[in-house]
Amino acid sequence: MLENEFEKLYYKFRLNYCKNLFSNVHEGLTPTESYCVEVIFLLNRPTVREFAKYIHISQPNATYRINSIIEKGYIKKVPSMDDKREYHLEVTDKFIRNYGVNASFNAKLMKGIRERLSKPEIDKLEEVIKIIVDEIMD
Repeated sequence: MLENEFEKLYYKFRLNYCKNLFSNVHEGLTPTESYCVEVIFLLNRPTVREFAKYIHISQPNATYRINSIIEKGYIKKVPSMDDKREYHLEVTDKFIRNYGVNASFNAKLMKGIRERLSKPEIDKLEEVIKIIVDEIMD
């Protein structure tokens, strides 16, 4: 059944995420900090306010967490070109190097798909994934 198979897929992705989340503890980040850095990365240069709003925490709490992560070298504040009072949060190369774990998971998954599916099946899968992404983004 579609719902069951999709749920299994979702749980596999979540399980991989959790494994990587806790592996970052060895890199000097707590699981909460690791989660925050990943959210900052996925939001693509949010302001402190946008980040705080997205994860439903107060701006002072967000600032505290951000400053701790900045000290560890995973993110940096970049002044806004539009409003010098505002900063955008950007991940550093240190984060990108560690984030490669997810890239290797994705590469392994894509390799398996390419080995098992025909070109027309891959094209159809890509089309379906685009539909799913569009549904999630609405």
